[in-house]
Amino acid sequence: MSGQVEAYLGSMLSAHADLKDLLEEMKTLYEKRLWHELTLKLEEAVALPKFQTGDLLVNLYHNFITDFEHRISPLKLGHIAVAVSSRYADRLAAAQFMDDVITKIADQKQRGHEEPILYLKMHVALLKVHEGAAADARKMIEEGKAALDALPSVDPSVSAAFHYVNAQYHKSKQHFSEFYRTGMLYLAYVSSDTLPAETRRDLAVDLSLAALLGDDSYDFAELIAHPIMTAIDDTAFAWLKSLVAAFNSGDMAAYDALCVKHAASLNAQPALVANERKLREKITILCLLQILFELPAECREISIADIAARTKLGVDGVEYLLMKALSVRLIEGVIDQVEGKVNVTWVTPRVLLKPQIKELSVRLDGWIEKVKSVGESLQEEIPTLATMA
Repeated sequence: MSGQVEAYLGSMLSAHADLKDLLEEMKTLYEKRLWHELTLKLEEAVALPKFQTGDLLVNLYHNFITDFEHRISPLKLGHIAVAVSSRYADRLAAAQFMDDVITKIADQKQRGHEEPILYLKMHVALLKVHEGAAADARKMIEEGKAALDALPSVDPSVSAAFHYVNAQYHKSKQHFSEFYRTGMLYLAYVSSDTLPAETRRDLAVDLSLAALLGDDSYDFAELIAHPIMTAIDDTAFAWLKSLVAAFNSGDMAAYDALCVKHAASLNAQPALVANERKLREKITILCLLQILFELPAECREISIADIAARTKLGVDGVEYLLMKALSVRLIEGVIDQVEGKVNVTWVTPRVLLKPQIKELSVRLDGWIEKVKSVGESLQEEIPTLATMA
């Protein structure tokens, strides 16, 4: 053990008696050159509340970890380095620190070094987003996408890092649809249970708003079913969950009731206020999709008057609604203005929740009974046909 490392660990033991067991274990593992076990112990240390604030983790890295960082798995080193960078008060210093670690990993050229480099670069790009350097961040994200696509097999943490910074970039630009799409991709690579409570809540709120405001977001079931939405239960944002559910089911009456009940909360969201007309148009379209979903598969013809009654629109409004749904390819079909009907031949697929799946199950049972009945009828006709032949 070098004199510098020994002196540092000695000072830590003197100053932090509550970390005595951890520090002594790390010292023993270091002396025995058990690098893998020491790495696991470092990951344990990083997660401790003691290391969550201040410069304790930064000092641990520069006075201890740097002595054997070349012995650590490159990706594990990347994870630790990102945790260390988050303790820097100065973002420029944090970015410089990660750039230095990237250089060290690149120089070692160990097997699989591309993943930790990409992981670290995406966190540098995240700092660029937070600084408002959008052009630099966009360039790094595009380069990251190319690097990610080129890798044959990617650790989930690396994919999560890419999708997270991409989502945060779109959030900064108020690209609602893109944020919703990339945010849901991020959640595909990370367990929401591992995120801090505040992060889970903020992400659930942001995704809900983005789903509502996105120009091409017409399916909310995946978000509703995701565990991340439990983060806003029993909070000041619980109304958002009800609002998203109303949109998913195309329930205009529920939407109007929520607007009245939670008017103050809605008005506190500038984006919702600014896009009030768009929200009304979207839930009306979703109401139309729900009407079509409820129709039997063999009868997708419905009168414009019936649609008008459900959507609270006039005939002209229904025709505009149908043309809008046709133009964005949510449905396919033909409008018969003479007969006042619309014949729908295709409806965009949607993710189904349990109540909708149950409804389809009932329909499937009915279809099976019809097929069975036809089969029995054909069996009765077979002898007659054979006689005629």
